[in-house]
Amino acid sequence: MGIENTEKAVFVGIIQQNDDERKVMEYLDELQFLAETAGAIGDKKFIQRVDRPDKATYIRSGKLAEISEYCEENCIEYVIFDDELTGMQQRNIEKIIKTSHVIDRTSLILEIFAQRAKTSYAKMQVELAHYNYILPRLAGMWTHLERQRGGMGTRGGMGETQIEVDRRIVKERINRLKEQLKKVDKQMAVQRSNRGQMVRLSLVGYTNVGKSTLMNLLAKSDVFAENKLFATLDTTVRKVVIENVPFLLSDTVGFIRKLPTQLIEAFKSTLDEVREADILVHVVDVSHPDFEEQMEVVEKTLREIGAANKPVYVVFNKIDAYTYEEYDEFSLVPKSKENRTLDELKNSWIAEEKSPCIFISAINKTGIEKLRNDIYKMVAEIHAGRYPFNNFLY
Repeated sequence: MGIENTEKAVFVGIIQQNDDERKVMEYLDELQFLAETAGAIGDKKFIQRVDRPDKATYIRSGKLAEISEYCEENCIEYVIFDDELTGMQQRNIEKIIKTSHVIDRTSLILEIFAQRAKTSYAKMQVELAHYNYILPRLAGMWTHLERQRGGMGTRGGMGETQIEVDRRIVKERINRLKEQLKKVDKQMAVQRSNRGQMVRLSLVGYTNVGKSTLMNLLAKSDVFAENKLFATLDTTVRKVVIENVPFLLSDTVGFIRKLPTQLIEAFKSTLDEVREADILVHVVDVSHPDFEEQMEVVEKTLREIGAANKPVYVVFNKIDAYTYEEYDEFSLVPKSKENRTLDELKNSWIAEEKSPCIFISAINKTGIEKLRNDIYKMVAEIHAGRYPFNNFLY
C-alpha cells in the first residue's frame, strides 16, 4: 500500500442491532490510530446503522455515495473499513468511490507490519501473511505478478488466463516462504533448547500497553519502544538476574482486536516464546477505557496459539494516566466502572482476580521494586523445583 505522511484517510464502521455506539466509536478511534501509525492523517469517521453488513457493498449505496462525494471534495486518499472486506465488496465499493484507495482493517495492519519488520525472518512472516490475504482476492485484480519473476517458465500454458497465472505464482511464493520459514524455525528451536532449563517469563498484552518499556526497566536493555501500535515485531529475549536468581525474559508482538488470522498463522512460530514460557506476564494499559475488553482479546489470542493454561501475573500499567469521573452521591444512577477511583479499582480487582496482579507506572517507575520482588519470588520457586541442590541460593 505504501501510505505517505501527507495522505488523508477516512474511516468507516457499522452499528448493528446489539452494538454499543460508544464502543464502535472507540474501535474507529483505534482504526485511526492504526492509520496514523502507518503514516496517514486521520480526517473523518462515517458510521451507518445496519441489521447486517451488505454482502455486496458492506454498507448501503447511499452512504457510499456520501463518502465518495466527501472524498472527492476533500482530496481523501484512503477509505478504510473497520472490518475485513471480501474481494467482491471491495471491487463494488471501488466502483462507487473512484477517487480514493479502498482498504480494510486487515490490509492496514499488514501494511504496518510490513513497515515495522526489520529482520529477514519478520519480513518473511509478513510476506507470507500478505500473500495468504491476497490469494482469495485475486479475481478482478490485474496484478501481472509474473513480471516480478525472472527466468524461464514464467508464462502460463495455452489458454491459461491471467488470474490462473497469478494464483499459481502466489501459491508458489507461499510454498517457498513456508519452506524458508521452516528452516529458520528449526534454527530458533535449537537456540531455545540451548538455553537449557532456565526459567522463562514472557511479556504478553495488547499492543501499545508498555511491554517494551517494562522490558527495558527489568532487563536494563534498549528494546525499541514508542507510543505507536506494533512498535515491536521481532521477539526479543534477555537474560535477567534479580538478586541471585537468573531467568529469561521475552517480549514479542502485541495483540489487537480483530488481529488478522493470516498474521496469527504467520507469527505462530515467533510466539513459541510465549507457548514455552513458565510464566506469562500480562501487561495491561489500565488507563484505557476498555482495558477489560483488551484483556479478553489477549486471553482469546493466547487460547488460539495454545498458551492459555500458563500461570499468569497481571501487571496493570500506566496508573499515572488513569482518570475517572467524579461520582455524584446524590445521583439516582448507579455507580459505573467509569466512576471508580484507582484505589477502588485496585481493591475490586485484587479481590476478584484469581491471578496475582500489581498496579504500576513503567514511565514513572512506580511500583517497579515490588514488581521485581514479586517476579523474584515466582522465579525462585520454579528455580528451586528445577534445581533442588541449589536451594542454598535462596
